[in-house]
Amino acid sequence: MQQAGEGSPVVLLHEGIADNRMWEPQWESYAQRYHLGRYDMRGFGQSPPAVGTFSLSGDLVELLDGLELGPVALVGVSLGGSVAMETAIARPDLVSRLVLIAPGLRGHEMDEETKAGWEEEEAALERGDFDEAVEVNLRMWVDGPSRSPEEVDSEVRRKVGEMQRRAFEIWQEAGEEGEHQALVEDWGERLAEISVPTLVIVGELDRPEMLDIAERLEAEIPNARRETIPGTAHVPSMERPDEFDRLVLDFLP
Repeated sequence: MQQAGEGSPVVLLHEGIADNRMWEPQWESYAQRYHLGRYDMRGFGQSPPAVGTFSLSGDLVELLDGLELGPVALVGVSLGGSVAMETAIARPDLVSRLVLIAPGLRGHEMDEETKAGWEEEEAALERGDFDEAVEVNLRMWVDGPSRSPEEVDSEVRRKVGEMQRRAFEIWQEAGEEGEHQALVEDWGERLAEISVPTLVIVGELDRPEMLDIAERLEAEIPNARRETIPGTAHVPSMERPDEFDRLVLDFLP
């Protein structure tokens, strides 16, 4: 885990179309206020492939225990938000606050358009067409359902595309796909057990399921509130960093 700064511990968890490089806009400024950490989850960036049976939340618990960092504030986007919630339920002693940005939610049904996008991605990967697989993800998540690629910052698309391609390369190099094992099998049904202050953030232009999940989290997590960032889809910390940082820094102690 890369660490910087002093103060209350905060760990940044990247999303599934990115790696820890997505936090570059926040890294230096947050490290001036907090003891900050970030890392690449298994199968992303500079981390080893996700092979065999593994648990992303289990990896985080092992990291926090090993570094004696807890309790920490977890700031997680999408996949990272899911890992943060599961960790808060499995090991509440390790978590002081949650910032959940468009997180996935175990058991929540995704719509047919999203499922079709995943099938399109899988077909492209089976053909060995990484360019198309990356573009499918950029259209689904960075552009969102209501914007064309031309309406989105090209540099944000380029950076996310580079990180997503790296994840595909790791998968290809591994030659096999691991089996993810939930740390808490039914964590999506146990949101009421999350007792720490929780900020839920979602982009106004994100996929409909992400908006629905954000509403559900606000309703089911006892001490949660929801904020919406206009003009962005699934990567608000990269596309609208000023608005994102204002919300997050006002919330963190």
